Amino acid sequence: MSTATGTLTIDLSALCANWHTVCSALERKPAAVIKADAYGLGAETVGATLYRAGCREFFLATLEEALTARSFLPDDAILYILGGVRPGEEDECINAGLIPVLYSKSAMKRWASVCRELDVVSPSVIKVDTGMTRMGLSLEDWHACVEQPEVLADCHPVLVMSHLACADEPDHPMNRDQQQRFAQVAQSARGLFPGIRCSLANSSGIFLGADWHFDLARPGASLYGFDPLAGREPAMKAVVKLELPVLQVRELGQAASIGYGAETQLPAGRRLAVVAGGYADGLNRTIGREGGVGYLGDTRVPVVGRISMDTTIFDITEASLPSSPDNARITVLDHRLRVADVSRRIGALGYEVLTSLAGRYRRIYREVAQ
Repeated sequence: MSTATGTLTIDLSALCANWHTVCSALERKPAAVIKADAYGLGAETVGATLYRAGCREFFLATLEEALTARSFLPDDAILYILGGVRPGEEDECINAGLIPVLYSKSAMKRWASVCRELDVVSPSVIKVDTGMTRMGLSLEDWHACVEQPEVLADCHPVLVMSHLACADEPDHPMNRDQQQRFAQVAQSARGLFPGIRCSLANSSGIFLGADWHFDLARPGASLYGFDPLAGREPAMKAVVKLELPVLQVRELGQAASIGYGAETQLPAGRRLAVVAGGYADGLNRTIGREGGVGYLGDTRVPVVGRISMDTTIFDITEASLPSSPDNARITVLDHRLRVADVSRRIGALGYEVLTSLAGRYRRIYREVAQ
């Protein structure tokens, strides 16, 4: 017996098309961010697909994610750990051939110490904060490292990186500010290590222009169908389609209240569909309570009442049921209801929309056309 509440279809051809769109905007091949199980779409299948498309560098969030990726990606894949390594994890990281992102002086000292103790040259990435004030060496700490580069050299850095805070808003002044700060960091890094690469651009940063590209871009969201720049025409193909099966159709013989709290009232004559899928499946962040919609066939149908843990109710009065109502499904994500559209409507990030989709869905991968 299947426990799936709905079907999440991942279009691998669209994923590859997005990869090639990103590549066409760059002079050098980018890495791919497949953290958080490839934003909820399945890191193993997504990673293998991107590898076949030509990707050789991948960013994960944790040591555990990177170790798992090492088990399914070929040996020549380069794997970076955005969250770095915690004290005591360095040996395991080195033995697996993983590259941590070091974002503090203490992390750098630990990595350098372990490399000296093991007498190995194990590479790392140095992250510098250029304005997001999240993870990374402050500019002051970076300049101190440049003035006394012994520990920096013992970390064997192969990449220096930073992260853009407002790249999806192309006119935001922070973008240029961060680019200029990072350009100075890159110049000093290359002065110390002539072969080192530099990385600033995330998905949206790629589309700000060549000044932001440096040596290695790190697309993630755009690969999965997110629109990289707010307010622009979609540049990426929709990768996901989420369909929810109809469990029951109800005809209102009289006016009735709908759902928890009796907040919604509908008149007699309305027709409702109860579908399998609720906030336990991430729908509170996918379709939302206010203005939530789906599609029954080609007809747009609104959500009515509160979303429950396992079910959601749609008003399908204006739609036609298929000839076999037991097989009816309502679509809540696809090319018509794109991730960016949904996220803007409910005030959530596109990242939230995908990563909140729970594991009760049955995943189907639409293979790349040969």
